Amino acid sequence: MAHPADHTTGKERSTAVLDVRGMVRASQQSTVAAVLGRRPGVLDVEVNPVAQSATVVFDPRRTSLAELRGWVTDCGYHCAGQSVPSHICDPMQEPDPPGFTAAPERPRTTPVTATGTRSPDEARGHGGHGGHGGHGEMSMAAMVADMRHRFLVAVAFSVPIVIWSPIGEEVFGWHAPVPFGLRQDVWALLLSLPVIFYSCSIFFVGAVRALRARTLDMMVLVAVAVGAGWLYSLIVTLTGGGDVFYEAATVLASFVLLGHWFEMRARGGANDAIRTLLDLAPSKAVVLRDGVPVEVATAEVVVGDLLLVRPGTKIAADGMVEERESEVDESTVTGESMPVHKGPGSPVVGATLNANGTLRVRATRVGADTALAQIVKLVQEAQNSKAPGQRLADRAAFWLVLVALVGGALTLAVWLLATDRPFSEAMLFAITVVVITCPDALGLATPTAIMVGTGLGAQRGVLFKNAMALEASAGIRTVVMDKTGTLTKGEPEVTDVISVRGGDEDEVLRLIAAVERESEHPLAAAVVRYAATRGVAAAQARHFENVPGHGATAVVDGHRVAVGNRRLIEREGVGLGTLSVRREELVATGRTVVVAAVDGRVAALIGIADALRETSPAAVADLRSLGVEVVMLTGDNRATAERIAQRLGIDTVIADVLPGDKAAKISELQQGGRTVAMVGDGVNDAPALAQADLGIAIGAGTDVAIETADLVLMRSDPLDVPTALRIGRGTLRKMRQNLGWAIGYNAIALPIAAGVFEPATGLILRPEIAALSMSGSSIIVAVNALALKRLHLPRPQRVKAAGGSGERG
Repeated sequence: MAHPADHTTGKERSTAVLDVRGMVRASQQSTVAAVLGRRPGVLDVEVNPVAQSATVVFDPRRTSLAELRGWVTDCGYHCAGQSVPSHICDPMQEPDPPGFTAAPERPRTTPVTATGTRSPDEARGHGGHGGHGGHGEMSMAAMVADMRHRFLVAVAFSVPIVIWSPIGEEVFGWHAPVPFGLRQDVWALLLSLPVIFYSCSIFFVGAVRALRARTLDMMVLVAVAVGAGWLYSLIVTLTGGGDVFYEAATVLASFVLLGHWFEMRARGGANDAIRTLLDLAPSKAVVLRDGVPVEVATAEVVVGDLLLVRPGTKIAADGMVEERESEVDESTVTGESMPVHKGPGSPVVGATLNANGTLRVRATRVGADTALAQIVKLVQEAQNSKAPGQRLADRAAFWLVLVALVGGALTLAVWLLATDRPFSEAMLFAITVVVITCPDALGLATPTAIMVGTGLGAQRGVLFKNAMALEASAGIRTVVMDKTGTLTKGEPEVTDVISVRGGDEDEVLRLIAAVERESEHPLAAAVVRYAATRGVAAAQARHFENVPGHGATAVVDGHRVAVGNRRLIEREGVGLGTLSVRREELVATGRTVVVAAVDGRVAALIGIADALRETSPAAVADLRSLGVEVVMLTGDNRATAERIAQRLGIDTVIADVLPGDKAAKISELQQGGRTVAMVGDGVNDAPALAQADLGIAIGAGTDVAIETADLVLMRSDPLDVPTALRIGRGTLRKMRQNLGWAIGYNAIALPIAAGVFEPATGLILRPEIAALSMSGSSIIVAVNALALKRLHLPRPQRVKAAGGSGERG
């Protein structure tokens, strides 16, 4: 619900995911959206009744989080603040920006200290420990329990109402006298009071909220159906008796409540992934204060604290290892199944599990800035976003409620004016129309599927930023992958060592590595790593001299060793001899060639190339199995690109592309009718990511690439690209199935409920059966979406490169 009058830049827009509880039915989202959408400073509202949360985009100069929370409360719903991990303080009371003036009708309701932050007591009460995470889960459980209690009360009183009604006599043959000598309708009235004033109170309260918000939802329909039947019966009873609908009203309420109960349980399953993320963070942390370990609440950890992380405990905040070494299980955040070695200087992510050693970690990001908090926020925003089909369905749901109310009135009028049927029959038809046209299944059709799909992705380290990305991924038929940093590791690797005939390769490598160990060049580091994997003994270099742009020289064990490019060797007066042809062969295949000379004679050639990611071949093969065309895009020369493409099984190569031209190449593919996804990791990939129909950023890439992309792969594994497409296709399939069912159900059920076929076939629906059918439709939609959890996805792979030479030629 964006306001066209609000023109704001990115700096003037803030996004908050609010924890909004109490939405019993999917159609109730319209009440929250309507109230918040009309408030000054609110630019956009997307409500997710399945997650019990709302994503609000607002202008922080005109409103604040505290006001948003107050407005949600004004709707009649409980707002616990921002939906954040339970260990993070909810920044609901951040200082107001300069020039901001709070709206007079909504004073702050939470104590704020002089510095603009909450008091310690308030922080403890609302800082996540009392209102988020686990509490959110208890709140959903409490709502489910409350719905169960209301249903049981309704059933307990509906059964005797039915038994002592005309239906009881006709169907069950019950002829017992009414207790206490009361009239049957009076007895039914007394039994119906707990059902109407307790079990059905949520319908009447919800209807009042919706009408106050100037919108219509399912609560209005149920309230009208139950209320009209009961009030009509009450009038008949008070005026002397006659045909009454107490059994219809109470059984109708019982079936609706039963549907609510089952549906809420099903919806709870759709939110398992986000609840799991919220529960990942530890509640306590051990901080070293003056060298003494002190246990504190994780919310009290500040940037710069030195954390003591013992074996088997979770890391409380993002940070950098300062002392000791250990293996850390990062699967909860990145999806990487194998533990990652951490030592001094290694970054660590909060909520990951320290496996075997004790680490000392300096906290660098805490609270809402941690990777976990950002992931949770990203997933929540994606779950709350709406696909184009759902936006249309939400608008249709409002009009469907209106159609139900008008249709009920018209049905009543037609049966009274065009037939000789009694008023009681006409009323039954009208109530049935109102009940069966409930748009709840339409409101649940895609949010539940999106919840499950984004949650499934988050468990695999595949983060969809919004529903549009999830839907777009299903239609991708061409995947363009940047070479460096995506298909390759983006770091040089030794692929070939060619020594002169008769030379000892290990001895030559020992001399070369001694020189390269003194250099800071990336190619030198690759040679040193390769020598280490070969188990070559280390040697000491003396008289080291760096020759800029050429290489380096040094004396090793009395031998003068020169290592560098051809110009260095020529400067040393050394000829390549028989190795000249081999050098040209290596260059022709795109390798960088380092030449080594010992004591004035050429000793060896070293071929160096960008190392392939171990899973790149499997990723390309998997994409091709999905019927997706794979294109490699690179700024490297064609020879290098063709060599990599041949190893990966990629047929289409676009090489020699300048960084600024990558977006143009994507556009050319799109103009050819292709639906294109771009996978990249660097700053120069950002325009192409934005141009593509789906931008996919490798998680280890730059912040610019991740910010521009629609989808982030946390594990930096290209094998997750086909996984993302599978999730997108599965989710879209469920969305279409649910929308088809919801629309088809209403199209078929409405004429039956109105009695169109009754004169010819005798086919009718009683309100109770209509309620059961309506609730069953919503449950089917929710359960169908949950079936997405059984989507077959390939298991994550971890392939170790032998010898460190992924491209040994």
